[in-house]
Formats: sequence, C-alpha cells, structure tokens
Amino acid sequence: MELPAFVYRFYERQLRRLLTPEKLPAHIGVLVDGNRRWAKLSGQTTASGHQAGADKILEFLGWCQELDINMVTLYMLSTDNMNRSSEELDALMGIIANTLDRLGETKTVRVKPVGALDLLPDYLSDKLRELEASTAHVTGIHVNVAVGYGGRQEIVDAVKALLLQGDANGLSAAQIAAKLDPDQLATHLYTKGQPDPDLVIRTSGEQRLSGFLTWQSAYSEFYFCEALWPDFRRVDFLRALRDFADRQRRFGS
Repeated sequence: MELPAFVYRFYERQLRRLLTPEKLPAHIGVLVDGNRRWAKLSGQTTASGHQAGADKILEFLGWCQELDINMVTLYMLSTDNMNRSSEELDALMGIIANTLDRLGETKTVRVKPVGALDLLPDYLSDKLRELEASTAHVTGIHVNVAVGYGGRQEIVDAVKALLLQGDANGLSAAQIAAKLDPDQLATHLYTKGQPDPDLVIRTSGEQRLSGFLTWQSAYSEFYFCEALWPDFRRVDFLRALRDFADRQRRFGS
C-alpha cells in the first residue's frame, strides 16, 4: 500500500537532518536505467519512457543543487545502446538533444560531453560541443553527459591518445611503456582533470556497471536502487546519500 505523501515528506526531512556536508559525495555518477521497463509497465510508448527519464534528470539535478553536490555524471546513452532499432534511437537522440537545450536554459549548469562524439549524428555532437563552450563560464553544478559512452572504449581511446602523443614527441614504444603509469593514462581519459566519482547510483534493480566509468569507479561506493529511473524519488536519493554517509570508505582494501 502506498503511504500518504505527508509521510514521505516527514521521512525526507528526517533523512535530510542526518546528512552533513562533510559526509556528502562531491561527485555522483548515475546510471539512469529503467525507462523502457517503466514505459512497458505503464502502457506507454518507449519514447514516453525516455521522455519521463529526461524529465527526471532535471529534477535530480535540482536535488543535487539543493545539497551543494557540484559534480554529476549521467549515463544517458552507451555505445551498446547504439545497436537499438533506428526508430527508438532516433527518438532517444531527439529527447537527449531537447534535454541538452533545457540544461542550457537553466544558466546554472556547466556541461561537458563524455563519450565518443564521432559515433553520434552531427546535429547531436555539434549541440554537445556548443553547449560545452557556451556553459564553460558557469560556476554552478558541473554535469558530465555520457552519450555514446563505453568504459572500455574510453580506455582504448586514452591509450591511443597517449601513444600518439609519445610518437609526436619522438618517443619509441619502449620509451612510452617505460614511462606509463595510472596517473599518466588518466590524463587522457574523457574526464581528465576531474575527481573520480565518490558514489555511483544505478536504478531499476540491476547490479552491474555496464561499462560506466570503468576506470574512474575503481574506488567508488555503489548504491543499487529497485526503483525505475522515472520513479526515482527524492526520498530514494536521500536514502542513497545516507547509505554513503554511513560507510567506512577503504581505498585499495
């Protein structure tokens, strides 16, 4: 039985009081999963599910801003998703493009594309680049938009960039290998210069990363939520933050 709204509001206030700034994650990664299942269960079209998920993204970022969480990475479209039907993919990319416009209109979000933009239609890759440039001065929440993203592909691209840089500097393969270390490789990732995510949230009950931030999440805390992404509530988010705050983080052990 669904509890009355006022009960959830009271519970939210109680959870919020337990959260102190020093125990909140600085960077959150989110796999926005479950839009298709939500659509099927509610008798709506797949496109309607993706639109509901896009609407939830704007709401979620508002929650982060309220709590002064200033960096979020959103997994919106993976390289594996590129194999879906052209009809679904066209609709989804259109929804992503519209969501990017809405992010730009807020004037409070700094956007950085994270992914292989060459895999995307020109209109979408151009929009991502333009939004990155037009929001570069924004001091508000930093949002990495992972579109056409795959963790393995990111590492491959980083290695390629590192090798090409070494070659341009006149280094042999042996010399490049001798100097190679994790910190050096990290400078060629899509997220170079950014802190790794402290917390990774996945909705829809699935308990895997599906290639999301494969390198960066090595020491992240994970939180898996049963709610489908369009149904993800502020109280679910606060529960994830409470769970994170209660953990004793151990790096490398």
